[in-house]
Amino acid sequence: MNPILFGSLVILTTFLMGSSFAVGKIGLAYVSPLLLVGLRFTIAGMIMALFVMKKPLPRKTLDWGRVILVGFFQTAGVMGCIFLSLRTITAGESSILTFSNPLMVVILSTLFLGGKYEVLQWLGVILGFAGVFITLGFHLQIQEGTLLGLGSAISWATATVLIKAWGQRFNVWVLTAYQMLFGGILLLIMGVTMETPKLVFHPTSVFIILWLAIMASIVQFAVWFYLLNQSDPGKTSAFLFLAPFFGVLTGWLLLDEVVDWYVCIGGGFIILGIFFVNWTFKPKDMPSSENGY
Repeated sequence: MNPILFGSLVILTTFLMGSSFAVGKIGLAYVSPLLLVGLRFTIAGMIMALFVMKKPLPRKTLDWGRVILVGFFQTAGVMGCIFLSLRTITAGESSILTFSNPLMVVILSTLFLGGKYEVLQWLGVILGFAGVFITLGFHLQIQEGTLLGLGSAISWATATVLIKAWGQRFNVWVLTAYQMLFGGILLLIMGVTMETPKLVFHPTSVFIILWLAIMASIVQFAVWFYLLNQSDPGKTSAFLFLAPFFGVLTGWLLLDEVVDWYVCIGGGFIILGIFFVNWTFKPKDMPSSENGY
């Protein structure tokens, strides 16, 4: 691929991933967290389902169950934790914690998929978790927001391992569409049963919901999968470190969030750790975090 085109698309998709944290936090003024993310992914899933109607769908009930389970972790788990975390921590902190997920993938794939990794990759894991510790202010804060941020990373890593194990059973676009749809519906149910639902119809709230559903979900997925198909997926995944950078940047620009010095240092450690983990990627050994938001 033309390097300029590749770089432009990488910036576009990682910007959409990272900026969705700040945009989502603005949306919380109009829509309750679980309802907002439920609307986002239900709309995105329905639109994508229309586009994949002619592609082969799962035929076995068990395979539909696998799609639902992926949706539970990849969409409901990840996005539910992210948007709930935004109530108590900054968009930048939430994005940094969430995008530590490739470090979790190394551990989970070693335990459950028999993955084997080089010393440099394990060094990346150590650096990454040191970065999480630093980001939390050099001490482990047992508070809701940070725990939810880490929960989103663990849920994302779990989904990645499941997709690595089951992904060959499905058309990638069908899996993407229906896991978003099922996850979005689950989030909608949670939004009206587990929290006091709030939905303020306003031009800003409508714009945010549509932006998150179309640009930050459908377009972001399409561009990301296109890049993975056109280049080495492991090396491409290394560019995920740009997403938390954009998360911190847009939190500062849109929300006037104060970026403490230790958050910058911790984010740098996490970025370096993810870089080490992904840049030495071997397709036969390590699943990449291909389902980014």
